[in-house]
Amino acid sequence: MKTAARIYTFLIFLFLYAPIVVLIIFSFNSSSVGSRSVFTGFSLRWYNQLFQDSMLLAALRNTLIIAVVAAAVSTVLGTAAALGITRMNKWLRRVVMDVTNFPMVNPDIVTGVSLMLLFVAGNKLIGGSTLGMASLILAHITFCLPYVILSVMPKLRQMDPNLAEAAQDLGCTPRAAFFKVVLPEIMPGIMTGLIMAFTLSIDDFVVSYFTSGTTQTLPIFIYSMTRKRVSPEINALSTCLFGIIIVLLLIINVRTAKDKKSDEAPAKEV
Repeated sequence: MKTAARIYTFLIFLFLYAPIVVLIIFSFNSSSVGSRSVFTGFSLRWYNQLFQDSMLLAALRNTLIIAVVAAAVSTVLGTAAALGITRMNKWLRRVVMDVTNFPMVNPDIVTGVSLMLLFVAGNKLIGGSTLGMASLILAHITFCLPYVILSVMPKLRQMDPNLAEAAQDLGCTPRAAFFKVVLPEIMPGIMTGLIMAFTLSIDDFVVSYFTSGTTQTLPIFIYSMTRKRVSPEINALSTCLFGIIIVLLLIINVRTAKDKKSDEAPAKEV
């Protein structure tokens, strides 16, 4: 049974990561026509062309700006919301969590169209610019927020609810108790929500398509390329993004492992 389980696990990981490995390999393909089926040799030509494509770099810049702002804002709001939800009574907390979960199960196309109509109606009522960077950021905050809340909530449940009160009994102000006691305890959940919000924002296409106006993000730019031909530069760009995400995950995992060791060390001494 153990052998069968290992084979099954290997096949699952092979199915998940084989396409990414192929993409990385062909990002170094020296083929002049950018063949996606024949590897002719190792070359960095597509990486060089990537950093010379002004339109693609502009779309990447827009995507990163939106992802960073949306992830930061949704993390702050989601953490504050999670703290408030944990202090509600049972029935009110259940209702609020159902409302929070709804955007996650709602089809993206419904979310995108509804947000587009909301922004257009808002522009007509209060004036202002048409759909663009601001509407994209607000839309991304909207669908990233529930994921942050659901990442922070388990850490709040695991934390001893009396820690903050104990810190205040020892002389901390409520603000100091939050930043010195509560925040470090829930930081792993906050970082998980931040990374999840960042990756979801970079990956989003449907909601961005309806709320972007004339602003192009990377998924929208790639979609426009598919009408003609997808350039192998996309392989190089995808490899760079994949590498950045891997580095971020490694940093977070190493930091989490160090924190666990530092927490376990005093317990062993006692």
